[in-house]
Amino acid sequence: MKVLVTGGAGFIGSHVCDEFLRGGHDVIALDDLSGGKRENLDPRVRLAVHDIRSREASELIKSEKPDVLCHLAAQMDVRRSVDDPSFDADVNIRGMLNLLEAARVSGVKKVIFSSTGGAIYGEQDVFPAPESHPTRPISPYGVSKASGELYLGYYRAQYGLPYVALRYANVYGPRQNPHGEAGVVAIFSQRLIAGQGCTIFGEGKQTRDFVFGPDVARANRLAFENDYVGAINIGTGVETDINRLYALLAEAAGSSVSVAHAPGKPGEQMRSCVDNALARKVLGWEPSVDVREGLRRTLEYFRQKAGAPARAHG
Repeated sequence: MKVLVTGGAGFIGSHVCDEFLRGGHDVIALDDLSGGKRENLDPRVRLAVHDIRSREASELIKSEKPDVLCHLAAQMDVRRSVDDPSFDADVNIRGMLNLLEAARVSGVKKVIFSSTGGAIYGEQDVFPAPESHPTRPISPYGVSKASGELYLGYYRAQYGLPYVALRYANVYGPRQNPHGEAGVVAIFSQRLIAGQGCTIFGEGKQTRDFVFGPDVARANRLAFENDYVGAINIGTGVETDINRLYALLAEAAGSSVSVAHAPGKPGEQMRSCVDNALARKVLGWEPSVDVREGLRRTLEYFRQKAGAPARAHG
């Protein structure tokens, strides 16, 4: 099968490319390299450097005629979406429509969409949140992802195009961009390795559901292999607060540097966690790496990138 991965040179996208390569598939990465890096890609992956909003991206789909479109490319910075909602919508909605229009005329058999479990539910009524939880995003980013799911429903109804919308929790792991809004693990890792102090915004009691990048990539492959259509949460179902996250990373780094606290960021959700029961049932997916082990692996990745000596662990 031929698989086209948008955002394929990025953090999660490159892991998705790896996952499909291991399955023996022909993989093409579409990425404008605004956040992704060529070095993230296995040499066997063909890279096409285009913006998803461009005519070139549309023509690539029409000429390559992939069997599966894994759509990960996005404007993913929540705060930027608040500052510039038009840009967020331009990339995440207009860009997606550009791809879907090409997909429907090119014989694409399935679309696997990277949605969000962290931003689509807003302030949750229950923890962890199931897929039936009301979607009431409180950021333009969350609105654009919810819109993407609605458009996929339209293309399914109008053109018979199957899709799965994977609602990711907070993804972290090797290759994560420390400069992105969602990169707290990468930011802490780099600073701890350098012996620098870290800052937690607010009291650090805000919780997130941290899920390991390669586990998320595996969910993409399972969604491709399964006939299910609709939204599926991809997370651990476990809340970890930011203080605990820092403590685990500091322990793995062997660091005793104290953490500083700064005023909380306005509009930040206090708790976020998704129920993965449906993923277990229909995809046979569950997380294979817990947060302690995932953070250790992530820290070692950044240690190697920095050329720092590895730390022995038991």
